[in-house]
Amino acid sequence: MNEQIAREVVLVRAIETADQKKEVLSEDDRMYASRSARELAQWQASGKQAEVTGDDFLQQRSELIIKRITERTPAFAAFATRRNGMKTLALTLPLLALLLGAGLDRITDPHRVDLLSAPLLLIIAWNVLVYLGLLIWLCIPSHSLGWPKAGLVRHLSVGRLALPRKLPHALSSGLLSFMGEWAHLSAKLTAARLSRTIHLSAAMFAIGAVASLYARGFLSQYAAGWESTFLSASQVHSLLSTLFAPAIALFHLQGFSLAEIEALRFPQTTTVEGGARWVHLYAATIFLLVVVPRLILALVNNWRAARLAKHFPLDLDQPYFRKLNESIGVATGGMLRVLPYSFTVDEARHKGLGQLSIMLFGEQGRMMLRPSTSYGDEPQEVLRGTDLNDPQVNITAVLFNLTATPEKENHGAFLDYLVQSSTRGIAVLVDESSYLEHAGEQADNGARLAERVALWKQFCQFHQTTATVVNLLNPALHPLDAGVGLKVSAAA
Repeated sequence: MNEQIAREVVLVRAIETADQKKEVLSEDDRMYASRSARELAQWQASGKQAEVTGDDFLQQRSELIIKRITERTPAFAAFATRRNGMKTLALTLPLLALLLGAGLDRITDPHRVDLLSAPLLLIIAWNVLVYLGLLIWLCIPSHSLGWPKAGLVRHLSVGRLALPRKLPHALSSGLLSFMGEWAHLSAKLTAARLSRTIHLSAAMFAIGAVASLYARGFLSQYAAGWESTFLSASQVHSLLSTLFAPAIALFHLQGFSLAEIEALRFPQTTTVEGGARWVHLYAATIFLLVVVPRLILALVNNWRAARLAKHFPLDLDQPYFRKLNESIGVATGGMLRVLPYSFTVDEARHKGLGQLSIMLFGEQGRMMLRPSTSYGDEPQEVLRGTDLNDPQVNITAVLFNLTATPEKENHGAFLDYLVQSSTRGIAVLVDESSYLEHAGEQADNGARLAERVALWKQFCQFHQTTATVVNLLNPALHPLDAGVGLKVSAAA
C-alpha cells in the first residue's frame, strides 16, 4: 500500500470512528461502499489473474466513501485533496540556499581571498560537526537527536492545520483525529523527506558560495593573503596544511610552503596565479568535505523516503481493517491479549472479555488472559517473560478497574512501560461493572460515574493512551462495533 492509498484509508477510518451516531455516513452508506469495493476489487483481481487483496479492497472502499462525502459536503473536497507542505519546501529551500551561498561574498572583501576566511571556514566546520553528530547518533540510535521537532513534523505531514468551515461536528472531529494520527504514522516519511531537503540545501549553499568565488574572479583580481593578531605564520601554515590536505592529495593541486605563507601576510600582494590557487584549494576542499557528503546523505534519505512512500507502514492487523478484510475472506479472526492490573477477573468477566474479542475480530476472535499484575509491582519484572511484540497477538490491552483511583507511580508506570515497549501500541480497557455494582441506585450515581470516567480518560491521555470504557458483565452496553470503539496507542 503506497502513501496516497494509506492516507485515504486512514482518513476514512478516522471519519467512521468519529461518526459514532452515523450522521455523516449511514449504515447503508458503509454497506454500499463495502459491497461495491468488494466487487471492484474482484474485477481488478480477475483482470490481473490474481487473488483479491485487502489493499485493493480498502483502496476501492476509501475512494467510494470519500467520493460520497465530497458529494454531500463540498467543503470536504478541499481537505481530501489537500497536500502537505513538503513539496513546496523541497523546491524552495535548496534554491534559497543556493542564492544565499552565492551572496556570501557580499559580506566579505570582494577583491581578496582571505586564507583565514571566516565564512568559508565556518561552512566547513559546521558541516564537519553535523557529520560527527550523525555518527554519534548512529552509535546510540535509541537516543533521539531532538530534531526535527514534533510540531514541525506534524505541520509538514498534514499541511495547513485549519479545517474547512461549515462541516458537520462528527466530520470535523474525524478530520482532527485524522490529522493527529496521520502526523504520527507519516512521521518517519516526513523526517526522511525533511532530511533530504536539508542535506540538499546545505550542498546547494556550498555550491553557491564556491560559484560566487569563481564568478567574481572573472571580473576582478583577487589578492590572496591573511592576517591575524594571535596566529603566527607557522601556525597558519599548519592549519591550512591540515585543511587542504585532502584536496591537494586527491586533485593534485599545488601545495604551499611556510615561506609562502609568511610572504602572504597582508598587506602583501599576490599575482593573479597566486589568488587563483587559493580559490581552487578552497573550492576543492568544500567540494570534498561539504558538497559530496551532503549529496550522498540526500540520496540516502531520498531512497528511504521513496521506500516508505511505496510501502507505507500501515498496520492492517488492527480490528477495523481485519473486520473489513474479513468480509472478502482475506482476514480471519484475531487475538486480543488482556493484561489485568490489580484486577481479579472472575468467570463472568472472563466471559465478557471473550465477547469483546468477538466484537473486535468476529466469530473467530480469540482472547488470551494473562495473570493479573499486583498493585505496585514493577512492570519490568512482572512482564519479563511476556513478548509484547508477539506477531500472533493483534491487540494487547491493559485492563483496569474503574473503582481504582489512577496513580502515576503505579498505574502510570505500568502504562508507560507498555507504551514504550510495544511496537504496535496498546489499548486500555476500563471496566465499570464493579463500580456500578457498588454504586447501586444512588441518585447522583450518573454524575459520579461521569467524573470517574473523565478522570481515567484524562489520566490515560496523559500517558499517551486512550481509555475505552467497557462493562464486562454486559459488554453490549459499550459495543466495540468494527473496532471503532477501541483505540490503540501510537506505536513505540
